[in-house]
Amino acid sequence: MIQTAYSSSIGRVRKTNQDFVRVFKNKKQVTMAIVCDGMGGHQGGDVASTMAVTHLGHHFGQTDFTNSQAAKSWLEVQLKLENATLLAAGDRFSDLNGMGTTVVVLMAFDNEVLVAHLGDSRAYSYIDGEFKQLTEDQSLVNELVKMGQITKEQARTHPQKNIITETLGVSSSINPEYDTVAAKRGSLFLLCTDGLTNSLADEQIQQILATKSYSLSEKCHRLITEANRLGGDDNITVCLLSYTAKDVKPSDH
Repeated sequence: MIQTAYSSSIGRVRKTNQDFVRVFKNKKQVTMAIVCDGMGGHQGGDVASTMAVTHLGHHFGQTDFTNSQAAKSWLEVQLKLENATLLAAGDRFSDLNGMGTTVVVLMAFDNEVLVAHLGDSRAYSYIDGEFKQLTEDQSLVNELVKMGQITKEQARTHPQKNIITETLGVSSSINPEYDTVAAKRGSLFLLCTDGLTNSLADEQIQQILATKSYSLSEKCHRLITEANRLGGDDNITVCLLSYTAKDVKPSDH
């Protein structure tokens, strides 16, 4: 059984929340979670993130696949279609011109998850006490880190850390990255925007996820509360997916 919880905060500085998050199920009860962080235009960021999540979720609801191979094939097509849709909307409405959004998607199957992303919204796993980043930021500072020009610590405060190299809705071509990760009872997955990871270090996130006394929704709210307390410079969005035992009632977790 897959349990989910999600929450989003405007943060302490921004005037609007351009993040958007939702969880969907298809006809075979496969769960898909999507987190988007919009950018650009007058109100373009919130429009782009809302459009991307809503459209992908709607189309997913009409599918009946149950494995990651079919899911990846479907997602490759849908992301290209959504990219074209956002580009067309930006061309048609001047106040949406230049809008785009990051996207991170997770689909949960019986023994594995499929993760796909564009930009710097991230997916993590917490399995058997190990906290691991599953996605690699598609951003300028991450390219500089990989080339050895700056350290990971310098990347956190780099003046160009908001420059994203891949998004939905900005360029006519996109290069999403995909990964499949084994999952089992007790596996926990986190999707988030950079508002969380810019405020909290991995160790702080792991500590909250590891606290057994917190329910899934409490972990969500605790992550956001801590990110606001320690920064809150950006919108903060968190989505958690947990593989629980089939015979355990949700209230026991």
